[in-house]
Amino acid sequence: MSIFSHELTQRAAVLLAHARDRGVKLAFAESCTGGLIAALFTEIPGSSDVVDRGYVTYCNQAKQELLDVPEGFFTPQGPGAVSEETACMMAEGALNHSRAHIAIAVTGIAGPASDDSAKPVGLVHIALARNDGATLHQAHQFGDIGRGQVRMKTVEAALSLLENVLTS
Repeated sequence: MSIFSHELTQRAAVLLAHARDRGVKLAFAESCTGGLIAALFTEIPGSSDVVDRGYVTYCNQAKQELLDVPEGFFTPQGPGAVSEETACMMAEGALNHSRAHIAIAVTGIAGPASDDSAKPVGLVHIALARNDGATLHQAHQFGDIGRGQVRMKTVEAALSLLENVLTS
C-alpha cells in the first residue's frame, strides 16, 4: 500500500517514462517535504535507472555542507532558508553533486507556525536546475492548510514543474 494517491503515482510514472526515453537522470534536494518527492518516484519499480539521488537537507548546515548554499544566506542580512535564492542554490548544488541532468529543490514553511511574519506558513519555493538551461523558480503560497497538506501540495507543484520541462 502506497502513502501516495494513485493519481500522484501515475503522474510520477509518466514522468519517469519521459525521463527514461530522453536519457535524463533526476536528483532531488528537499527541505520542507523531507524526502517525499524522492519517495514518490522510488515508489515506482524500475525508477533506479532515472533517479540518481536525493538529499534531505532539513537544517541550514546540511544545505551548506551538501549543496553548497553559502553560509551568508542564513544570516539576518541574507535571503534565508525559505527564499528563491536558496531554492535555486539547492537545485544547482544537487545537480553539481550528482550525475543527474535535472534537479528539483524545495524549501518552505509547512507549519504549524512561522517565526518570520514576512514568510507565512504555506510559503514554498521550488527550483529546477538542468545541465542544458537556466534554473527555473516558482514561489507558491498554499496558505495555512495544515503541515501535511502543505507538504503534499509542494510535491504536486514540483511534479507540475517537472512535467512542464520534460514534456515540452
